[in-house]
Amino acid sequence: MGAFIIILLIIIVVLVVTSIRQINEYERGIKFRFGKYHSIMNPGWNIVLPIIESYKKVDIRTKAVDVPEQEAITKDNVSIKINAVLYYKIFDASKAVLAVEQFNYAVSQLAQTTMRNTVGSVSLDELLSERDKISTTICKVVDDATDPWGIKVENVELKDISLPEEMKRVIARVAEAEREKQAVITKAHGEVEASENLKKAAENLSSVPGALHLRTLETINDLSSDQSNTVIFALPIEVLKALEGFSKKEK
Repeated sequence: MGAFIIILLIIIVVLVVTSIRQINEYERGIKFRFGKYHSIMNPGWNIVLPIIESYKKVDIRTKAVDVPEQEAITKDNVSIKINAVLYYKIFDASKAVLAVEQFNYAVSQLAQTTMRNTVGSVSLDELLSERDKISTTICKVVDDATDPWGIKVENVELKDISLPEEMKRVIARVAEAEREKQAVITKAHGEVEASENLKKAAENLSSVPGALHLRTLETINDLSSDQSNTVIFALPIEVLKALEGFSKKEK
């Protein structure tokens, strides 16, 4: 009788030891009993009875899914290639196992389809200038679709947008034309300001007697400091008139 009890205790200990399953802090376990969902296994040691029970671990950390490069056509019929990265985490481990098969693959496929559809609803200019807005739109659509799977999509980032070579040349020409336009506008504004300043200077010089002569003498003095300069002296019209009157008197 004593030997039987010892053997029974040994069997019980072996069954208990072999039934212990460890769930890490970043995991959750889905326990099945007789093939049916039973409960969620939290971090720590959990008992899974042999034969009648089984379990599946689910990593609940944030995952990064690389959405492979996709060919898409924008709203204005420009063919492009685009890829992205998607971040998601599981908030309900039981749904991620029971509601969808291979949730990682399912999220990737859904992101690819949504990305192509979203790109097709915007123009090329909108795609290039409003990447954050388009990323937010894709994130919301995918998040709404994966909510029944117990998955929360945290962010979607568009990585690269590849354009055809011909389109790249067109954009380069447009950018160059825009730069030339801005240069012409800036130069025109400068000329307008310069003419306004010259007008004010002329008005000031003409309103003060002798100011024009002083300005002329100052200019000559500046030029005379450099011996290599040839100075052509322009007499004011008043001096020429005075000389003309003087010559008439002599006659």
